Amino acid sequence: MSKKRIAILGSTGSIGTQALEVIEANPEIFSVEVLTAQSNADLLIEQAVKFHPREVVIGDEALFDKVSFALSNFPVKVYSGAEALVSVVESEFVDTVLTAMVGYAGMLPTIHAIKAGKDIALANKETLVVAGALIMDLAKEYEVNIYPVDSEHSAIFQCLAGESENTVEKIILTASGGPFLGKDRAFLSSVTKQQALKHPNWTMGAKITIDSATLMNKGLEVIEARWLFDLNVKQIDVIVHPQSIVHSMVQFEDGSIKAQMGLPDMKLPIQYALHYPYRLKSAFARLNFADFPSLTFEKPDMETFRNLAIAYEALEKGGNTACIVNAANEIAVDAFLHDKIGFLEISDIIIESVAKISHIQNPTYSDYVQTNEAARRFASDMIQVKV
Repeated sequence: MSKKRIAILGSTGSIGTQALEVIEANPEIFSVEVLTAQSNADLLIEQAVKFHPREVVIGDEALFDKVSFALSNFPVKVYSGAEALVSVVESEFVDTVLTAMVGYAGMLPTIHAIKAGKDIALANKETLVVAGALIMDLAKEYEVNIYPVDSEHSAIFQCLAGESENTVEKIILTASGGPFLGKDRAFLSSVTKQQALKHPNWTMGAKITIDSATLMNKGLEVIEARWLFDLNVKQIDVIVHPQSIVHSMVQFEDGSIKAQMGLPDMKLPIQYALHYPYRLKSAFARLNFADFPSLTFEKPDMETFRNLAIAYEALEKGGNTACIVNAANEIAVDAFLHDKIGFLEISDIIIESVAKISHIQNPTYSDYVQTNEAARRFASDMIQVKV
């Protein structure tokens, strides 16, 4: 069997670095062909020296000379900028593109990869949040597989294996509850970014960790699940499961439930997506049920953590609403991380943005682009007033 040739978009982030660990552990199965990063030039250079990809892209054009000089003695082509990013995913020597970029920026490269016939290992949930209908239609048109990397969606995907003839009644996405589970709005009004960045179970990038603390990450996953699994909003439930052992569940029409379980480790869903339908032998830590004598579940508090409710409402409204939510959230989270707004103001900015930005029921790609830009401007203006 020939090696599966991988392009990793966002190789210096949490998912990207763990994907490289998976690839390093299985050199007879995978080869790294493309690595990209936005601004972490030092780590990108280190990865290129170690894995010898054919091409690397540094998004920040000001860092091109640094990367190019550092790799001048290696057989690696170096590019920079957004155009290069969408070009490398079309390379004939790439089989699968792992989209591990954070945020809206991952959408256009994913579209180009699909049109080039590349299978997608999807870790960039915002791609489906912003333009789910467009992306899934393209995947069908170009006969491309989309394999979910998020632990929750991977769990659903695994539970559905062998069940194509059976009707799904609903799926149940589990949420850890983040660092502020059980806290009230009075407490949340004064939390700091340092507190919000301390996730109890998972190690993730800053933006995703804040999204987990606000429950927006779970809201984005609800929207993503609607498109990945062709469900309606009433078929998607969320349950808080603080131990993060049950990664998600599927309930079928006979009432039976299948769950995928394991210790929190993103390398498992990464390697499952990269090597589907085969499972790879691994040295990952094994779940010992004796270490978890109590697995608990509770309803999410959507009044205190309003972002989950906002996501459900966006899914109900449809059109470009989720695009507005995603754009405003990205701006608001960045502002919180830079100490410009408070934790609870993240939701305020998203709600106001949805109220003010024009709704388009059947958006085109250009509508998504314009909506994203308009929502970002509006949210940024709101933050400037607050500052």
